[in-house]
Amino acid sequence: MNFKSSRIEALEVLENYIEKDISIYTAQRNFDLGPQSRKNISCLSPYITHRLISEYEVAKKALSKYPYQKIEKFIQEIFWRVYWKGWLELRPKVWTDFVEDLKNIDNSNEYEKAINGETNIDCFNDWIKELKENNYLHNHTRMWFASIWIFTLKLPWQKGAEFFLRELYDGDAASNTLSWRWVAGIQTKGKNYIAQNWNINKFTNNKYKNLKLDENPQPIIDQREYKISPIIIENIETKSDTLVFFENELDLQNFNINSYKKVYCILLSNEERQVKLGNKVLEYKKKLIKNQIQNSGLKIEYIEGNKFIELSSNEKNFDVIYPSVGENMFFLKRVTEKNNLMINYLVRDEDKYCWQFSNKGYFNFKSNIPKILGQFKLN
Repeated sequence: MNFKSSRIEALEVLENYIEKDISIYTAQRNFDLGPQSRKNISCLSPYITHRLISEYEVAKKALSKYPYQKIEKFIQEIFWRVYWKGWLELRPKVWTDFVEDLKNIDNSNEYEKAINGETNIDCFNDWIKELKENNYLHNHTRMWFASIWIFTLKLPWQKGAEFFLRELYDGDAASNTLSWRWVAGIQTKGKNYIAQNWNINKFTNNKYKNLKLDENPQPIIDQREYKISPIIIENIETKSDTLVFFENELDLQNFNINSYKKVYCILLSNEERQVKLGNKVLEYKKKLIKNQIQNSGLKIEYIEGNKFIELSSNEKNFDVIYPSVGENMFFLKRVTEKNNLMINYLVRDEDKYCWQFSNKGYFNFKSNIPKILGQFKLN
């Protein structure tokens, strides 16, 4: 698979998918026929994760060609990412607990065998190889993978979520963490996702048979409860001359970049991260940033986190495109507290509006999608 690294190319991928293949999505989206046969899905997630193109832009483009009823399932799947982000914004301690959990889990021999594709489960070993080669897996396969990891291989879900973040080009704090929790049976308590032989066989076109899986596991028990915390976005009255954004918010169309004297894009190095990323993932992020800066024609400086810490020892007032709960927000809050910064967060209107519907399950959010589309004239 060849993922593009510029907004222009990402828009071409979106355009081609809508023109040629979106019509088969609903009927064929669950089939994983291998990395060379991906016409049944969009493969847009690496671009959406970094907001090279946004969920809303994808929806608007698709709905300019097809009525909502015709591509309802595609639109609903696109909005899962928005929902997960909002859900985590309302319960940020889920992320911090996940990171803390990782500190207390050692890498076992079973874990090392799993991440090196040395299990007795052929499909799992193949998916490990595919993930490392392409930094991508089909969504249905991610569910099977996580279920086998947790219930057949008996490995901690947190280590699986960490492994995905390390290897995936579209790794995202909200979607990744909460999806693994869902498979484990702790996101919707008592309801786990079970990978079954017949299902894998059917949706891989009979590629894998006679798999020895635990098909009757109990959900993982986690007694921790997470109450909803109101989303409080800190704002200050004085606008800064300096704008900062991170690599997961690369779409700058809605922000008046030219009004700033200085603009910085931050990519955290592994030394500055709680969850380390693979070299290929970091290099892909760097390429996205450099292409975006070059093609924008704007004066934007790419820096790592340590450079921002250095800058903020003197300059205290920053406008920041809101990075959402996760690695970047944790770093920013840490530096803000240490250097007494004044941060003015710039939040996309679409995100703010959508997140109010993330207080319950996805069924509730899904019922509000037509309202969201109308609010922002996306249909």
